[in-house]
Amino acid sequence: MSQAPASHRRFPLFARIFYAVLALSLLFYVGFLFSEGFADFFNRNISSVVRGALSYLTGWIPFSLAEYLLLLLPVILFLLARFGIRNYSDSWRDVLIFCGAVVSVAAIILSVFLLGFAPAYRGRTLDEKLSLDRREVSAEELYDTALLLSEAVGKEADAIGYSSQTRFSVMPYGYEEMNDRLIEAYDKICDQYGFVQRLNSRVKPVMLSPAMSYTHITGVYSFFTGEANLNVHFPDYTLPYTAAHELSHQRGIAREDEANFMAFLVCIASDDAYLRYSGYLNLYEYVASALYSASPDLYWEARETLPPAVRLELAAYSDFFEQYRDSAASQVSETVNNTFLTLHGTEGTKSYGMVVDLAVAYYRSAS
Repeated sequence: MSQAPASHRRFPLFARIFYAVLALSLLFYVGFLFSEGFADFFNRNISSVVRGALSYLTGWIPFSLAEYLLLLLPVILFLLARFGIRNYSDSWRDVLIFCGAVVSVAAIILSVFLLGFAPAYRGRTLDEKLSLDRREVSAEELYDTALLLSEAVGKEADAIGYSSQTRFSVMPYGYEEMNDRLIEAYDKICDQYGFVQRLNSRVKPVMLSPAMSYTHITGVYSFFTGEANLNVHFPDYTLPYTAAHELSHQRGIAREDEANFMAFLVCIASDDAYLRYSGYLNLYEYVASALYSASPDLYWEARETLPPAVRLELAAYSDFFEQYRDSAASQVSETVNNTFLTLHGTEGTKSYGMVVDLAVAYYRSAS
């Protein structure tokens, strides 16, 4: 069949559909902005289906599809440009049709975000859902919480093995088993809290984890493929907690402080000692960092209560991270992430550390 003359080209049907979906998604998003209840309802009943479907469709792939797509993006754009020049360069009308069709793909990706993840930023906060009394905390409260976490870390440390060479603790199983144990822990959390989506999914190690470390990104949820991705270049004790964090995004916990706290709850709900150790120690680091800013003297007092092996592990982490601390890539990543988070109504990258407020409220409610 001969190709249609340039003057007879029509805007592709799929592109019209994509733009229509985007328009509908934007209308829903306006609703999220004005109603927490609507955002929660949508996140629980509609967005969960979108996230679950994407996770199911990509879950069987043993590698991170999002990582490969990003790596192949220059090649994809080059091939698209070549195809457009060869087939859609006869007139400006053809050029506009081609560009509009290409941009419609970006429109559907944005729609996936608006329908599958954006509502989670606009619903009720996690402290409200957990009935926690979240408020400003004092140095003394930070100190008390750090002591409680230090005590919990010490109890778990008795069952943990440490490398005499690296000074790091050693996760006694691989990533697949870690994932299975996290899913089991998530099932317990789902039984306890109905707003957490029950999902049988997997976290995917990032192939270029060493390079990713220069961005200070330890994990990322790629909403457009439904994958929870993990930087496996970081020390073992950070991996279960980070994986639980990204899996919480996959389950509709969007705000970073809330994903951090949900990761803690999941890890300590586990029957596995190393997952509990990871949860307690990672939350301790957040609380200790805030405590240091409030009172260095109390910080050092709390740190001395940690077992010697744990203090060595934290010192080893500081040495490990030094090579990445001031990288140019981390500054770019920080700016992009801060902008993204701020646009969605959070405190930007500072929101990661705001998990401290939730931690103090949690232990305050338990006392």
